[in-house]
Amino acid sequence: MAKITIDEKVIECRDGVPVLQAAIEAGWDIPHYCYHPGLSVTASCRLCLMEMQLPHPKTGEMGWVPKLFPSCQTPVRDGMIVRFDSEVVRDNQKSCMEYFLIDHPLDCPVCDQAGECYLQDYSQKFGNSKSRMVEQKLVGPKKDIGPKTYLYSDRCVMCTRCVRFTEEISGTHELCSVNRGARREIDVFPGMPLDNPIQGNVVDVCPVGSLLDKDFFFKQRVWFLSGTPSVCPGCSTGCAIRVDQNENTVFRLKPRSNPGVNDWWMCDEGRFGFKYIHDEKRLTAPTVRRGADTEEVRWDDVPEIVSFRFEQHVAKHGDDSVAVVLSPMMSCEEAWLLVKFIRGIAPAATAVTGFVPTVGEAQHFPVGCDAENVKFTILPEKCPNRRGVELIAERAGGETCGFDEFVKRATSGAFSAAWIVGGYPEAWVPKEMTKVVKQLETLVVQDIFANTLTAAASLVLPACAWVERDGSFMNHAGKVQPFERAIRVRDGAKRDGQYLFEISGHVGLYSGDHVREMMADEMKEFANIGDAPPKPVHQH
Repeated sequence: MAKITIDEKVIECRDGVPVLQAAIEAGWDIPHYCYHPGLSVTASCRLCLMEMQLPHPKTGEMGWVPKLFPSCQTPVRDGMIVRFDSEVVRDNQKSCMEYFLIDHPLDCPVCDQAGECYLQDYSQKFGNSKSRMVEQKLVGPKKDIGPKTYLYSDRCVMCTRCVRFTEEISGTHELCSVNRGARREIDVFPGMPLDNPIQGNVVDVCPVGSLLDKDFFFKQRVWFLSGTPSVCPGCSTGCAIRVDQNENTVFRLKPRSNPGVNDWWMCDEGRFGFKYIHDEKRLTAPTVRRGADTEEVRWDDVPEIVSFRFEQHVAKHGDDSVAVVLSPMMSCEEAWLLVKFIRGIAPAATAVTGFVPTVGEAQHFPVGCDAENVKFTILPEKCPNRRGVELIAERAGGETCGFDEFVKRATSGAFSAAWIVGGYPEAWVPKEMTKVVKQLETLVVQDIFANTLTAAASLVLPACAWVERDGSFMNHAGKVQPFERAIRVRDGAKRDGQYLFEISGHVGLYSGDHVREMMADEMKEFANIGDAPPKPVHQH
């Protein structure tokens, strides 16, 4: 690793990164707009200029060069000496900030970006408290540039991050820079609205309040939001995200940096696909069937009811008549607890990998790129944990099978008792399951919405959305990623992990970390797992 000196402090940094990135990772707050580690470098905003020492062309003596260098465009090299803490650099920062604010409107009180806007932050820390502008400001237009995004040109600082994103990451080329000089602005090409499957990232990369998310528009002030690190359950990529909520309501999802998985991006399907968690039709209370009637039961009685019914069934029909269907929407910890419980009662029970929803083909970005240049992929497998439940079913020993085989065998009468887990955000029960239900004498269904399975179940347990739970998912590449609980469960409901923890015979509060410690004794994949990113990575 290269060693460089910044403001008289020696730091180690990754080879090949720009000085700006090295400084940010080492803890310096260097103002910048146009630079983003996932995009090409333009060095257009000039905010990150630095002083650098170079040898004198005649004497060879090291000295500070009279001109300033863009730190975003200057790669680190071993032994280099630079500084940001100097009068010349500070004067440049103040001049640049004055330029950016010449035509900028003073509408922070009504701007969605207020509270997380780098124009606000930099103006306070690196700018001037007064403006010398006396001429009338040029007012840019407000534009509806796509079905999900607004563009307020009057707030734009022309960093061109959004243009570079559509050119280099999405490859869809909807955005461009038009006009010149003071009249320059961002726009869409005629007849090409900003409408691609990952367009929401342009709002994330915008450092000011120019690009706005219609879904979040005027919904909440950002300083009221609490952010929780999580993992997107929308597909098997497992993008690292942040769940922003206030008063137990989720308002938006944002990507977190996760090198090698989603880097800095996420797709619109995952970004906007959380609305079902606040659906009033969700199940919230356990119900048990007694004869032709169903009635709600207390959570405290659930462990006893479940154990009694399965023990009674095994005694009558044998333990090979039992199946447990592990949904790929479950966390690894929940699946492990459930398998342990079922196998404890019925050692010969069959562990089934649940229904895996798939839609279309994989979408690679930039559009039309070859395999070596793929920067983001939306996978057709619309579940977060298929690999995880497969691994847990396999390591538990005993018989395993896939969902289609389970349906086939259950239809022919191979099983007379089953615990089936759903938890999907959309309707998922195949028509063939109506025949399966007729063969099952004992049926426990754990799901988030009512369906044909819950209507026929002996016992219904409400499932929670992933933001109401904690645990881990294993993505398509076998990477285990933990996620945290962001909001409380609905009144009357209980976290899946908690009631599975209790049903399995454990006492106390469920914790994903604690269960993973128990799992690690049997599966090394769950030992010493870490969250993303492994090192400080630029986020804005």
